[in-house]
Amino acid sequence: MGGVTVMMAFVLSGGLVNHHVGSGGPVSCRRKVGILRSRWVRMAVDEPNTEPDGGTVQQLLGVRGAQRTENKWRIRLQLMKPVTWVPLVWGVMCGAAASGNFQWNPDDVSRSLLCMFMAGPLLTGFTQTMNDWYDREMDAINEPYRPIPSGAISEGEVKGQILGLLAASLGVSVALDQWCQHDTPVVLMLTLFGILVSYNYSAPPLKFKQNGWIGTYALGASYISLPWWAGQAVFGQLDWKVMVFTLFYSFAGLGIATVNDFKSIEGDAKLGLKSLPVAFGIDTAKWIAAGMIDIFQFLAAGVILSVGETAYGLAMLGLLMPQMYFQQKYLLNDPVKYDVKYQASAQPFLVMGILVAGLAIGHHGPL
Repeated sequence: MGGVTVMMAFVLSGGLVNHHVGSGGPVSCRRKVGILRSRWVRMAVDEPNTEPDGGTVQQLLGVRGAQRTENKWRIRLQLMKPVTWVPLVWGVMCGAAASGNFQWNPDDVSRSLLCMFMAGPLLTGFTQTMNDWYDREMDAINEPYRPIPSGAISEGEVKGQILGLLAASLGVSVALDQWCQHDTPVVLMLTLFGILVSYNYSAPPLKFKQNGWIGTYALGASYISLPWWAGQAVFGQLDWKVMVFTLFYSFAGLGIATVNDFKSIEGDAKLGLKSLPVAFGIDTAKWIAAGMIDIFQFLAAGVILSVGETAYGLAMLGLLMPQMYFQQKYLLNDPVKYDVKYQASAQPFLVMGILVAGLAIGHHGPL
């Protein structure tokens, strides 16, 4: 599992940080995500008003720069932005680890894959499609070549996709509760909560993404807390202390989400989106981002140390050190110029830390 875990950490780092205006699933966002270190990620954050010229891979993964197509199924997949599914899959894995009950047997592997399918393709696909729908007027101005404003897919087809993915998500969550023999439909309840958060992230009147603090925390909690809860509920008991711990940990995710707001500060200001760089300016916001990332990882490690899981706590602190180094080298130096380099360099250590925290709780038992 080790090699796969490390590889997924590098992929996940791309999914975690490249969001602009959107939601996910249970919540994910529309910052045109991609796997960092690759050519098409840089296309995802540069030149938003240019015509797409990317190839089939970009188009299928749903990142900016994708070529146009008339194939309806490719268009539907593009709206679902498959590259954004990875963080939710990782979160489910962390929750399964935190349960302490996951075993490498056909039943557990099948349940975990079904939970990952629900969190990734279904719920994240649902919220990404819904977010593009609510951004259609803005995209008609800024990115008229996108599937909805370009007319490549009709209003009825988009709404049908949203409702279909929603129904499938609810159906799978009910199936998981029955499979796990839950007296209380925990997975269904988590799914409904995630849908509620993601809808309010994208849609008026609340539209969380218009507020830098609320929107970025919703992102962080959606990537760290919600899939963790689902994974842990499938394999064990989800208790309130773990829920509080992950919500607390999610403030580090607020910092992650802020990192990618620097590139779009001008556009956000014009659109009335009060991202932290818009609200506080680049110099203050970069310290807020670094501080949230570091402080809450440090405190999360402190919680793990306090319950006697010394090796895991020290590992979490060790994974924080390279992040602080890359913050000094890139993020605090020039967050606009070096945001992609920072994300590619530092984020794998952060997502590995989340897994270590899950393993620590799984080893220790209830906090």
